[in-house]
Amino acid sequence: MRTTFSFIFSLLIYLNLTAQKNNTTLKITPLCKDAFVFITYNEYKGNMVPANGMYIVTNTGVVMLDSPWDTLQFQPLLDSIEKRHNQKVVLCIATHFHDDRTAGLEYYRMKGAKTYTSKQTYDLCKEKNEKQAEFYFTKDTLFTVGDKTFQTFYPGEGHTKDNIVIWLEKEKIIYGGCFVKSTESKDLGNLNDANPGEWKHSIKKVMKQFPKANYVIPGHFDWKNKNSLKHTLKLVEKHLEKQK
Repeated sequence: MRTTFSFIFSLLIYLNLTAQKNNTTLKITPLCKDAFVFITYNEYKGNMVPANGMYIVTNTGVVMLDSPWDTLQFQPLLDSIEKRHNQKVVLCIATHFHDDRTAGLEYYRMKGAKTYTSKQTYDLCKEKNEKQAEFYFTKDTLFTVGDKTFQTFYPGEGHTKDNIVIWLEKEKIIYGGCFVKSTESKDLGNLNDANPGEWKHSIKKVMKQFPKANYVIPGHFDWKNKNSLKHTLKLVEKHLEKQK
C-alpha cells in the first residue's frame, strides 16, 4: 500500500511539473495599438514564475522594454516580432539590474539593437556580474524612435536602488518593471536588494507624476488591473507595519 501511495504521489508531482513546463513558453498579448506585453518564465524557489516585458512598434523599428528572463526565448521573441510586424528590434532598455530584466542585453546588442540602462543600473550590472548595456543615461530621458516617444523616470529606491519606470505619454502606459507589484501579488517578493522604507515614498512619486495611466505593467504576474500602484503601496505599508 505504501509503495502504491508513493508511486501515485510521485506521478502527481511529475504531471504537475510537466504541466508547468508546457505552459511556460513565450506569450505575446496586444496591449493597445503598437504596444505588446511579452511573458517568459523562469524558476524561482521551485516554481515557474512569469516575467513581463513589453515592446513598442514604431515606423523605424521595435523598442523592447526589458528582455526575456528565459534565455531560450531571446531569439524566438525576435522571430515573432519580425513575423508579426516585419520589423527588427532597434532598441532595448532594462529597468534595473536583476537578470529578469537584463539577461538579454548582450544578446540583443550582438543582434544590432542599441541597449540602454541608467548609469546606476550599468554600474550595478558590472558589480554584480550581470549583462551590461552598451549605453547608459544619467538622468530621466525622453527617447524618440520613429513616430513614438517615451520617457524614463527614476522615482527613488524601491525593489532595488536603481529601479526606473517608463512612461508612454500618448498611450498612457506606465511600464513599471519589478518596482510595481501585480494586484495578484500577496507580498513584495524578492527583497534582497530592496529598500521598503523608501519604496513607499517612491511609489507615491510615480502616482503623482503619472496620475492618468490607462495601463500599469508590473514586472511579474497579471497586468490587466491598473490598480497595481495602489496595491504596491498597500503591500509596502503592510510590510513596514510588520517590521515595527
